[in-house]
Amino acid sequence: MDKTASSNPSAHPVIFAGAGPGDPDLITVKAQSALKKADLIIYAGSLVPEAVLCWKGEKTRTESSAGMTLDQTTLALKSCYEAGGKAVRLHTGDPALYGAIFEQMRELDKLNIPYEVIPGVTAAFAASARMKMEYTLPEVTQTLILTRIAGRTPVPDTEALEKLAAHQSSMAIYLSIGHVKKVQQILEAAYGSRSTCAIAYKVSHPEEKICYAKICELARTCEKEQITRHALIVVGKAVEAGVNRQEIIKSKLYDATFSHGYRPASR
Repeated sequence: MDKTASSNPSAHPVIFAGAGPGDPDLITVKAQSALKKADLIIYAGSLVPEAVLCWKGEKTRTESSAGMTLDQTTLALKSCYEAGGKAVRLHTGDPALYGAIFEQMRELDKLNIPYEVIPGVTAAFAASARMKMEYTLPEVTQTLILTRIAGRTPVPDTEALEKLAAHQSSMAIYLSIGHVKKVQQILEAAYGSRSTCAIAYKVSHPEEKICYAKICELARTCEKEQITRHALIVVGKAVEAGVNRQEIIKSKLYDATFSHGYRPASR
């Protein structure tokens, strides 16, 4: 079903937008434009910093969803839509990743309210930018796993952290600092206790902190730095290579001896 169309030509679709990782300048131009034109912004107040709301219009009404239920956010979006207003549901990072937007879209489906989604920059990519690293290195690792450990929110048995870590690929672990000791045990078994990992705390926020540690010191580092939430754990050979600026196998893309559809081999 096309959710961008509406039988009411004066109605505006609800916009689900990614706020990015925290820095107001890391929001997309399209999301920034939506905020400027919005009559109502419902933002994930527990995660989206109010600094991002600098892009809203002068008369835009804002509400934090931190204390709201699904029914309450749906009702607010519905009221704005039916009044002919422009509503934006603003989520941290990219709304498709741990944003709980599917359940919200299902509610709008029931009400026949159209909606659109604007992607955003997720913390894993803000972290790699700050760390000056590449998750995919030729013949080293070509896979990035974005995941979380099971906690109050369970994960499928087939996606248990132990099974994913066994691939030894690059991995960014969200929403898991509260279980850091268990995460450490799992990563030690898969990647080795002396391998390097990174803890990216509130990346791109003013209070950002990037900490590197051997996996065997992961939990101790979090305790020392008083990191208990809002942090990402990044692990894999790509982290090690980035920290040590290791010499790696160069890609074929820019290899002078490698020809492709846009450039013949030069030697």
